[in-house]
Amino acid sequence: YEEALSVQEADLALERRLRVPEEDMLVAQSSLANTYDALGRHEDAARILRDVYAGTLKLYGEEHRDSLLAANNYTATLFDMNRLKEAKALMHKTIPVAIRILGGTDRLTLKMRSLYAKALYTDDDATLDDLREAVTTFEDVGRIAQRVLGGAHPLVSDTQRSLEVMRVGLAARLAA
Repeated sequence: YEEALSVQEADLALERRLRVPEEDMLVAQSSLANTYDALGRHEDAARILRDVYAGTLKLYGEEHRDSLLAANNYTATLFDMNRLKEAKALMHKTIPVAIRILGGTDRLTLKMRSLYAKALYTDDDATLDDLREAVTTFEDVGRIAQRVLGGAHPLVSDTQRSLEVMRVGLAARLAA
């Protein structure tokens, strides 16, 4: 990743000098952010992914798949950095758009809902209602993903594992 980083940084600088189309710049920035993330440089990744999200919104509007994907990618990095309030706020805003534009059975919509549920559940300040919403969301995502994507899809197995953990956590919280 270190070698890839120097190449990607040089590529991005060259693209800026050549004034390539904005779409190409966003792709290069996303690749660079992924490399930063792989190197554990989450703050750098988040900064770039925030800019990519803003750029896709400006270029395509909030109802474009690329904008929704950029929101999901930015949120995933926020989640990894434990910036859960920001992650939940962005998903709360973009999930209804994804459902309206892509549909409730689209893989990206399901991933967004899954990420939102994880952020709800993981938050140390989660209320009992938050935990219930997380479990309910995961149950729904799990059913849809199983039906649409099939049992072998990674989203299905991830949802099942997370749901088990969440149910145990919710039961423990209810018992307390």
